[in-house]
Amino acid sequence: MSILIIVLIALIVITGVSSYFIISKAMARKSAILKEAEAEGEMIKKERILQAKEKFIQLKSEHDRVVNERNQKIAQSEQRAKQLESTLHQQQEELNKKIKEQETLRGQLETQLQGIDRKKEEIDRKIKEQNVRLEQISGLSSEDAKNILIENMKAEAKTEALAYVNEVMEEAKMTAGKEAKKIVVQTIQRVATEAAIENSVTVFNIDSDEVKGRIIGREGRNIRALEAATGVEIIVDDTPEAIILSGFDPVRREIARLALHQLVTDGRIHPARIEEVVTKVEKQIEEEIIEVGKRTTIDLGIHGLHPDMIRLIGKMKYRSSYGQNLLQHSRETANLCGIMAAELGLNVKLARRAGLLHDIGKVPDDEPELPHAIIGMRLAEKYKEKPEVVNAIGAHHDEVEMNNLIAPIVQVCDAISGARPGARREVVESYIKRLKEMEDMAMSYPGVMKTYAIQAGRELRVIVGSEKISDQDADLLSHDIAKKIQDEMTYPGQVKITVIRETRSISYAK
Repeated sequence: MSILIIVLIALIVITGVSSYFIISKAMARKSAILKEAEAEGEMIKKERILQAKEKFIQLKSEHDRVVNERNQKIAQSEQRAKQLESTLHQQQEELNKKIKEQETLRGQLETQLQGIDRKKEEIDRKIKEQNVRLEQISGLSSEDAKNILIENMKAEAKTEALAYVNEVMEEAKMTAGKEAKKIVVQTIQRVATEAAIENSVTVFNIDSDEVKGRIIGREGRNIRALEAATGVEIIVDDTPEAIILSGFDPVRREIARLALHQLVTDGRIHPARIEEVVTKVEKQIEEEIIEVGKRTTIDLGIHGLHPDMIRLIGKMKYRSSYGQNLLQHSRETANLCGIMAAELGLNVKLARRAGLLHDIGKVPDDEPELPHAIIGMRLAEKYKEKPEVVNAIGAHHDEVEMNNLIAPIVQVCDAISGARPGARREVVESYIKRLKEMEDMAMSYPGVMKTYAIQAGRELRVIVGSEKISDQDADLLSHDIAKKIQDEMTYPGQVKITVIRETRSISYAK
C-alpha cells in the first residue's frame, strides 16, 4: 500500500515537472512568436512609412510641375497682354495722328470750299452780265434764245442717242466675246493635269555593283542576249549602283526594265532565262495596256467602247505627241471637252468620248503617210462610233469639214492642252520619227526579223534569220542599208549598221 502511494506521489511529481517544462517551452515559444510578430510589424510599418514618403514626394513633384506650368502659362499670358497693350497703344497713337491729319485736311477743304463759293458767285454774276450784253447785241430776248437753244439741243440729243445705240451694240458684241472667252478660261482653270515630257532614257537601280558583272555575263553574252530580245541598249558604266536603259520606244524600255528587275531578283541570269523572262514580261505589258485602257474609260465615265479601241487607249500611255504623253493629253482634252460642253448645254458624255479618242490615230504603226486624224476617223468608223464622234476626230485638224458642235469644241480643247508652255517639244517628236523611219527602212529588206535603233540613232542593229541570210549576205546587207540611209535620210554624225546573224541548233531529249 505504501509502495502504491509512493508510486502515485512520484507520478504526480513527474507529471508536475513535465507540465512545468511544457508550459515553460510554450511560454518561450509564445514570447518568440510575439517578438517575431513585433519585428515583422515594425518592418511593415517602416515599409508603409517609406511608401507614404515616396507617394508624398511624387505628389509634391507633380504639384510643383503643375504649378510651374501654370506659372509659365501665366507669364506667357502676361507677356502677350503686354505685347497687345503695346500694340494697342501704338495703334492708338497712329489713330490720333490720322485724326489730326484728317482735321487739318478738313480745315483746308472748308477753306477751299469757301473760295469756290465766292468764285461761283462771281462767275454767276459775270454770266448774267454777259447774257444782258448778248441780248443787246443779238437783238433777241432770252426766251427766243432759249427756244433756239432747245432746238439745237434736240438735234444734238438725237445724234448722241444714235451714237449711244451704236456704242451699246458694239459693247454687246464685245461682252459676248468676253463671255465666250470666260467660258474657255474657266474650263482651263478647272482642269489641272500635269504635262510630263517623255525622255528616251530609263535608269535601273541595283543594290550593289557586283550585280553588274552578273548582268554582263561571261564575255558579255547576257547583256547581248538582253539587248537582242528587247531592242534596248543597256549601258553599264561607272555610275554607282545604276544601269542605263536607252531607247526611243517607251514600251521596249519598260519591258527591258521589268525583265531586268525579275532577273536580278531571281538571280538566274543566262541567255535562255533572259528570253523566257522577256516573253513573260511582254505578256504582262499587254495585260497592263488593256487594264490602263479600261481604267481610263471608267475614270472618264465612257462606256460601250470596242475592246480593240480600249486596247488602243491603253497603248497611248506609251506614246507621246511632241514630247507630251499622249494618254495624259487625251484625258486632259476629254475633261476640257466635258466642261466646255456643260457650259454650252451640249452632250457632256459625247464630248468627253470625242476628246478622248481625238488622237487615237497616232497609236497604230501602219499607214504612217496618212494624217493621224484621218486614221483615227477610220478607226472610229470601223468600231461603230457615233457620227458626231467620227466627224470630231477627223475634223480636229481641219482634214474634213465640221458638221456638228462637238467638233469645234474638240479642236479648241486639243489646242488648249497642247499650247501650254512646256507641254510639247517638237524636237523629240522629229527625233522619234527619224528613228522609226530608220527601223522601217531596214525592216523592208528580205530576211530581216527585227530592227532596233539605239544610242540616240547613232547605231542600227538588224537581226536576220540564219536560214535566209548567209554570212556573206549579212555583210552585203549592212552595206546596202548604210547606203540607203545615207542617200534618203538626214541625220547628225554617222550611223553604225550592225547586222546580227545567229545560228541555233535545238533538240529535245524525250
